[in-house]
Amino acid sequence: MKRRTYLTAGATAFAGLAGCLGDSGGPGDSTTSSTANTTSQTELSGTLKVATYSALVDAPSTSPGAWLKKEFEKQYPKATLKWQTPDSEVNYYIQRKAQNVGIGADAYVGLNVDQLITIDQKLGGKELFAPVTDSLSNYGHVKDSLNFDPKGRAVPYDTGYVSLVYDKTKVDNPGTFDALTKQKFKNTLIAENAQQTATGRAFLLWTIHEMGKKKSLDYWSRLSDNGAKILGSWDAAYTAFENGERPIVVSYSTDQVYAHREDKNIEKHQIGFLNGEGYANPEGMAKFADTDSPKLADAFLDFMLSKKAQSKIANLNVAFPSTDWATLGKEFDKYAKEPDKPVTYSYDQLKGNLEGWVDEWARQIASK
Repeated sequence: MKRRTYLTAGATAFAGLAGCLGDSGGPGDSTTSSTANTTSQTELSGTLKVATYSALVDAPSTSPGAWLKKEFEKQYPKATLKWQTPDSEVNYYIQRKAQNVGIGADAYVGLNVDQLITIDQKLGGKELFAPVTDSLSNYGHVKDSLNFDPKGRAVPYDTGYVSLVYDKTKVDNPGTFDALTKQKFKNTLIAENAQQTATGRAFLLWTIHEMGKKKSLDYWSRLSDNGAKILGSWDAAYTAFENGERPIVVSYSTDQVYAHREDKNIEKHQIGFLNGEGYANPEGMAKFADTDSPKLADAFLDFMLSKKAQSKIANLNVAFPSTDWATLGKEFDKYAKEPDKPVTYSYDQLKGNLEGWVDEWARQIASK
C-alpha cells in the first residue's frame, strides 16, 4: 500500500494507490463531445509538461499516471504528455517563481487548499497559477462542495475523507469525539502529527471545526490523558495499527477498498465516522500562469474532469471523484464509505489561521 501522506510547502495532500478496474465511457464522453471539440483534439499539438507528486505516476500498473498519459495522447494524437515529479513537489515551483526563474511546466496535479494559502503567502502578487474554470467545458460537473479556490485557479479532481479505521474484533466504533476520551477507549487511538502529515492536520482541523480552537486544544489534552499515541507519519501509524499495537487509527474512509484488494479481514478495517462526519480533503489541479501551451493545458484539465478519466482516477487513486458523473464499480460502491456530513474549511476560513492553529497545537500537544 502506498499513500502520499507527508507535507510539502507547509501543506497537506494525499493519494492512495491500489489495483486497476475496467474502463467506462468513451473518449471525450458523448454527453459533452461535439464537432468543435473533435476539431480541437486533432489540431492541438505539442509537448505538455504536467507536474505532480511521484505516487501518481511511479507504479504504472496501479497509479493513474500511465493511464492518463496514454488516454490523453489517444484523444489528442498530436500531443505528448510528459510528467514531472520534483522531490519537493509544488514547493519547487514556488521557489522558481520567487526567484523569477522559468517554471518549465504547463500544469500541476495534486494541489490542496493548504498549498494555495502557502503559495499566496510566499509569492504575494506573483501569480503561479492562472484562473482556469471559465475555460473548462466539464467544470459544470464538479461538485460545488469541493471547490476550494475562490480565485478559480485550482480545480478539484478527487477527494478523500479522513475518518477513523478500527478493528471490530477488538473494539467498538467510538461514534463520537467525546467517546475517544472515555475509559472504554483508553490506549486505543493512534493519530498523526499535524505538522507532518495530511491525516494529522485534517484530524486537527476536524476537531477545530467541531469544537472551536480553544475547546479543541482542551479536547486534545483529554485525548492525550486517555493514552492517544501521536506518530510522525501515516505509514508509521497504519503499520502500528496493522501490527495490532492499537485498534484505532486516523486514516481514510476508503481503507476497506485496500483491505479487500489485499485479501485482508474486513472486520479489522471498519470505518468510523465521528458525529456522522468525515473531513474532506479535495485535491486540485491548475494551469501555470507562465505556460507556453495554455490551450493544451486547458484541454488536459478538462480531460481530467471527463467521465472516463474521473472513473479511472477514482478507482486507481482510491479516492472519491470530484464530479457527479463518474462510474465507480461494485467494489468501490461496497467498500468506499462517504460520511453523512462531510466537513471542511474553505480557503477564506483557513487563510491567516492555519499556521497559527497548527503551531499552537504543536506547542501544547505534540511537545508533551
